[in-house]
Amino acid sequence: MIKDSRNKGQGKGWDPSLPTRTLVNPPFQMDLRSNKTPDQGLIKTIRSRENPVYKSLVRLASSARARREQCAALLEGPHLIDAFRASGGTVETLVVSESGQAREEVRRLVKETAARSRVLLPDGLFDGISQAVTPTGVLAVIQTPAQGALPERLGTCLLLEGIQDPGNLGSILRTAVAIGLSHVLLSKGCAFAWSPKVLRAGQGAHFFLSIYEGVALHEVAAGFDGKVVATDPHASTSLFDVALGDRVAWIFGAEGGGVSSELATRANLRLRIPMPGPAESLNVAAAVAVCLFEQVRQTNHSAL
Repeated sequence: MIKDSRNKGQGKGWDPSLPTRTLVNPPFQMDLRSNKTPDQGLIKTIRSRENPVYKSLVRLASSARARREQCAALLEGPHLIDAFRASGGTVETLVVSESGQAREEVRRLVKETAARSRVLLPDGLFDGISQAVTPTGVLAVIQTPAQGALPERLGTCLLLEGIQDPGNLGSILRTAVAIGLSHVLLSKGCAFAWSPKVLRAGQGAHFFLSIYEGVALHEVAAGFDGKVVATDPHASTSLFDVALGDRVAWIFGAEGGGVSSELATRANLRLRIPMPGPAESLNVAAAVAVCLFEQVRQTNHSAL
């Protein structure tokens, strides 16, 4: 479980006080521009596959395009929903299955989670929108945060280029939260950060980070006034032999293609992760973890 450090003066991550985007053709009948207090009790039961609300939920669950167009994401399972609740967010639609409602954990979550609408589905209908191997009995539709401008001066951050594997991307985001990072920047060609697979792998990390997608990373790297570090298995200098300091822009690329030459040339430091064994390289998520925790070690275990 990720601890909630959002409201402790750190000023980072998901900020429910910031403006959010109104969903296009939302799967629930409501005015997102209103100040209506989230309903804490009323649950609407749907039993027909032809119900327009259910059809919209099916489309969101099955179509990445629909989720992007509607600026929406699906959280499945008590852990993810609880992490979102802890971050201060309000769920748009909370969906519960009949078998899920019979579980104390789910009933507690329904009671404690701020949601603008609630829907109860028979198990057969719920299974039609669930993407878990074993349906968890509860899922939530949330709005993804509007992407604002980058800060004028970034602290330690991740510049991720072409990371297409959802599991790797989610694991990287989880590591970023673990070391107290604030900003993660993704190039075009990375997996959609708010896809169900990335959300599951992130285990709630999304709600404690500022994530920027479609960023021209070479421009950010060129303007960064700290160390810009790229890992290179052939570099002469070891990661463990350099004083990293507290402001590093870390560049990581996809496992297959690595970092593009355009971005690689922006690095002012190339470091090697020592690997005494016969392996040629590390999984990118593992490489990110090694580098970030080495920086944490050098900065006396303080958040970056």
